[in-house]
Amino acid sequence: MEERLTELETRISLTEDLVDELNLAVYRQQQQIELLQQQLRHLYQQLQEGPVVAENPREQIPPHY
Repeated sequence: MEERLTELETRISLTEDLVDELNLAVYRQQQQIELLQQQLRHLYQQLQEGPVVAENPREQIPPHY
């Protein structure tokens, strides 16, 4: 009986550790999701402001070349 109780206590302890690790992973993922959503909103606002004009790389060369 004592052996079974010790085994159950060990399993509970390991399960609690696993739950803590999973909670931390979910928390980190939620932070990443919120950051990505913020970046997406920013990009969407930029698109709403008007088209992005790509510059010609040749126009970036200094005039002395």
